[in-house]
Amino acid sequence: MAIQDELAEHRGYLLRFARLQLRNDAWAEDAVSETLLAALAKPQSFGNRSQLKTWLVGILKHKVIDQLRQRQREVALAADEGSEDEALEALLFRADGHYAAPPAEWGNPEQDLSSRQFMAVLEACTEKLPAAMGRVFLMREWLELSSEEICKELQLTPTNLYVQLHRARMRLRECLQLNWFGNRPNAA
Repeated sequence: MAIQDELAEHRGYLLRFARLQLRNDAWAEDAVSETLLAALAKPQSFGNRSQLKTWLVGILKHKVIDQLRQRQREVALAADEGSEDEALEALLFRADGHYAAPPAEWGNPEQDLSSRQFMAVLEACTEKLPAAMGRVFLMREWLELSSEEICKELQLTPTNLYVQLHRARMRLRECLQLNWFGNRPNAA
């Protein structure tokens, strides 16, 4: 199979990944196109040291970061109101800060992470995050940017960043609880 065909097979996944982070179809297309061009320009740098998909995602991460920096002033994010977050926290926690109900057993997370179905649910949950919150979460957890880089890039205070990350994680936890761990056939 030619390298072009192998790259084309991964285009859809790369595009979904880029859309999750950039939240702009045109920018995502640009990042994926640049990724594929870079891979075609230097196929010898792949060298089968990892999965092709892993290598491409590594290239794409850098292209997404480049897009974010390039388009920093063009991104308009709606301010999160926070009332929805407060309602969620009121449902999950008692007044003393403890969980209202302990989280359900999640089974073996390492095994679940390797599951395609789990990743599809996680991706769907991530897409449901508000734009600003999702962007901060993806920058931190998927692009592995440092807190300092994110604060500088988005002009956030460290406290605001940590609040956004906490809220994103709580929403993802709730979404996964409802759509994955709570609905599995062997869940109690």
